[in-house]
Amino acid sequence: MSRPTTASAKKKTSGRPGPKRQRALAKKNDPRAARATEPKSDAAKAAAEEARALSGKATRYLRGLGHHLEPIVQIGKDGITAGVVTATREALLAHELVKVRILTEAPVDRKEAGAELAQRAGAALAQTLGRTLLLYKRHPHKPKIVLPR
Repeated sequence: MSRPTTASAKKKTSGRPGPKRQRALAKKNDPRAARATEPKSDAAKAAAEEARALSGKATRYLRGLGHHLEPIVQIGKDGITAGVVTATREALLAHELVKVRILTEAPVDRKEAGAELAQRAGAALAQTLGRTLLLYKRHPHKPKIVLPR
């Protein structure tokens, strides 16, 4: 048996868009969207560089992912050379998360080496554990690792 429809059984609408539609309309008129398309100044580039630093939650997540990895790049007796930086960039492009081993003959301090290599390779330093570094750089087109917020 079907129920007869009455005027009171119909859904009443206020004529206003719902909350999802309101958010979508607000995003269209959002001034932040216009700013995103503008070219970046030097100050904005510096702010973006600081934003590259990982949050605590993202760092813990990456350390968990990197636990089982083997070192791909090694820093040897010549220190951080252009070849080491190039190899690190290529490894980051292929894997996004890379372990780097600092050999005992390396002339650089292990803590300074991590910061320097991360800066020169354009990556974020996720961990320094002994003579092992963990570097992360998001793939520009097809990221494999999704960081938690």
